[in-house]
Amino acid sequence: MKETLMKMLEEREEEIIQIRRYLHENPELSFKEENTAKYIEDFYKGKDVEVQTNVGNGYGIIVTIKGAKPGKTIGLRADFDALPIVEETPVPFKSKNEGVMHACGHDGHTAYLLVLADCLIQLKSELSGTIKIIHQHAEEVPPGGAKSIVESGLIDDLDEVYGIHLLPMGPAGLVGYHAGFAFNGRAYMKLKIQGRGGHGSSPHLANDAIVAGAHFVTAVQTIISRRLSPFDIGVITIGSFDGKGTFNVIKDSVELEADIRYMTVETKETIEREIRRLVKGLEEEFGVTCELTYTPDYPPVYNNPELTAKVAETLKNANDPHIKEVREFPALAPSEDFAYYAEKFPACFFYIGCTPEGVEDPYFNHHPKFDIDEASLLVAAKAVGQVVCSLQE
Repeated sequence: MKETLMKMLEEREEEIIQIRRYLHENPELSFKEENTAKYIEDFYKGKDVEVQTNVGNGYGIIVTIKGAKPGKTIGLRADFDALPIVEETPVPFKSKNEGVMHACGHDGHTAYLLVLADCLIQLKSELSGTIKIIHQHAEEVPPGGAKSIVESGLIDDLDEVYGIHLLPMGPAGLVGYHAGFAFNGRAYMKLKIQGRGGHGSSPHLANDAIVAGAHFVTAVQTIISRRLSPFDIGVITIGSFDGKGTFNVIKDSVELEADIRYMTVETKETIEREIRRLVKGLEEEFGVTCELTYTPDYPPVYNNPELTAKVAETLKNANDPHIKEVREFPALAPSEDFAYYAEKFPACFFYIGCTPEGVEDPYFNHHPKFDIDEASLLVAAKAVGQVVCSLQE
């Protein structure tokens, strides 16, 4: 089966590329991917599979491929939403939707998985177990699509789940992996500090919210430097401080917003606890009142060590000319709602190098000039295909 599947994928490489280019030209934002979902649904029309649409809190799609032989039920996931970015790449298949761009590789994720799924459908008679293809909406915007798909109950029977991400951390042909906590979790914070406005000449008759806010900006960084172990990873970025007013008026209130990242559940709990403690202290020290909104978004991605070791071994022993190097990657700072699958099922989320050929300093995901070497799409399809075949043995 493996040899047949690899040959089928090689013969359909151009099709994968063309699907990716079509999706790249027609990106849609999270929770608004109606046409993309319709395109995916149409791809499966007439094929001998069960297709469930509008899964979860948006346009999620689950395609169930039942093999002729008993075996595990595994999930393969790809996301299909785009970002609110004005594209600046020179490619001829540039986005037709102004201000929307596939700047994270989700077009490539969907393209490879569509063709891989079709090949697996054709090989159903040789397939052991069941494969659930998870075409997921809204990865980029919390609460995301993954959590709602997990909560739908439609994938409760999974034994394992796998996914990949295109990353320009090496050339096409490179596959990366990382066992354990692999992607940061994240949370959103908004803090409104209410003081008392007044005349700039008479601060004793007012209560300056800017001074309290400025103190908080400095103090909150001590959570990272003085409350976390040096071996733990955490980031608190105050990305917005809305304190604009008039030069001779003491500000009545200010609002701060923060992006918070962490690599473990324990770190997540420590940061939230300490932020809440600092806010209470701010009220006491400055005599202000505070309104705190603290929303955990995505958990950290946890790659099951045993599954990840098997994936790495499978790909290192694949003897495939398109999979040229398999090596361990470091844990990565971004966040991914694949974490919700990994919370419930043994999971492995691994990485496909996609640095454009001849480029030494590639633009990273989410940049308006982000681009990929399309040779990486076949690598993704074959790498995931190799993993599927290894589970047949």
